[in-house]
Amino acid sequence: MKKTDTPKGDSTRVVGAGRRKEWTQGIVNTPVWRASTILYDSVADLRAAGARDTHHRLFYGRRGTPTQWSLADALTELEPGAEGTFLYPSGVAAIAAALLSVLSPGDEVLIPDTAYDPTRSLATGLLARMGITTRFYDPLIGAGMADFIGDTTRAILLESPGSLTFEVQDVPAIVAAARARGVTTLLDNTWATPLFFPAIAHGIDLTILACTKYVVGHSDVMLGSVTAAPGHFARLRDTSFQLGQVASPDDCWLGSRGLRTMAIRLRQHEQSALQIARWLQDQPEVATVLHPALPSCPGHDIFQRDFSGSSGLFSFVLDGGTEAARAALIDGLAHFGIGYSWGGYESLAIPVDPHRHRSVTQRTDAGPMVRLQIGLEDPADLIADLAAGLERFAATR
Repeated sequence: MKKTDTPKGDSTRVVGAGRRKEWTQGIVNTPVWRASTILYDSVADLRAAGARDTHHRLFYGRRGTPTQWSLADALTELEPGAEGTFLYPSGVAAIAAALLSVLSPGDEVLIPDTAYDPTRSLATGLLARMGITTRFYDPLIGAGMADFIGDTTRAILLESPGSLTFEVQDVPAIVAAARARGVTTLLDNTWATPLFFPAIAHGIDLTILACTKYVVGHSDVMLGSVTAAPGHFARLRDTSFQLGQVASPDDCWLGSRGLRTMAIRLRQHEQSALQIARWLQDQPEVATVLHPALPSCPGHDIFQRDFSGSSGLFSFVLDGGTEAARAALIDGLAHFGIGYSWGGYESLAIPVDPHRHRSVTQRTDAGPMVRLQIGLEDPADLIADLAAGLERFAATR
């Protein structure tokens, strides 16, 4: 694809991103290059290959092929100002590699209390065994981060919106506090993607995606990515090479295929989720809807300032009720699967209990909580399904 300086809309960007002629060789989609061994014409060629930078050069299968490079390039193009992207076999692997690229024994990392539970487990498990300290912070700390940073703080992880309860963080304020102290910032941006929140442009140093979700979009691939601002990519890449991280070319091909429709899918997820969230707000069985685009969600004002859209994942709190009543609501749903992950074309519903995963912030909700992933089904069908579920909840309650 020819590159121009003409501004492009999101759909145009995802269609053309990463489609260098040297990757596609004239084919619309970059072929699947599966490789472990790369053959050389001579010993001299083999030694020369090992002595030069292997980025975007065939060297050994673990260093990648055009199939991986094409997707990585595409994700870099979606982040204005980014230097490069590295791919991983899962979102959690991406989080781990990003943190390990900036932390050493004796360092401290700050993590929001609302972070994805596997991120918390990484911090209290592997990082702790390595002598890296974690302090959890209130995600709504904002400019107060300046007083929270310690002498050994080397990294601040953000996740905005937060897992399960969707608090929106003041990224610019936290970034400003971090830069004043020379601290690296990392953001799990899976919910918004760079289309709705360009993290590098907002000052983040390393932005992380569980590409399993909206990039892939079809619930059939595990994949992660980290995109780095200038000055951070070399260390990320070196750390990832040393960890032996590599994403399967077949998975990367599916990621590239999913990426081409991500913009239009996100808009449909957004429209349907907002329609359903607003409907839920008016139901007597619902106490609160936690969706960043609604005023009832903590950090909504920041969302309006910084985000250009919202995706399909949100939660709602029931007005009283028991575990059995919540289960009755979920178990009988016809169009919502019961399962982890999100970002695919199908809708999902799961029970969530944030208090089990928090150590700094406390919640006093009116009742049990349900997290919804709104897929690409007709929203009227999903609303009818949820209405019947709320009737079961009311009857059981």
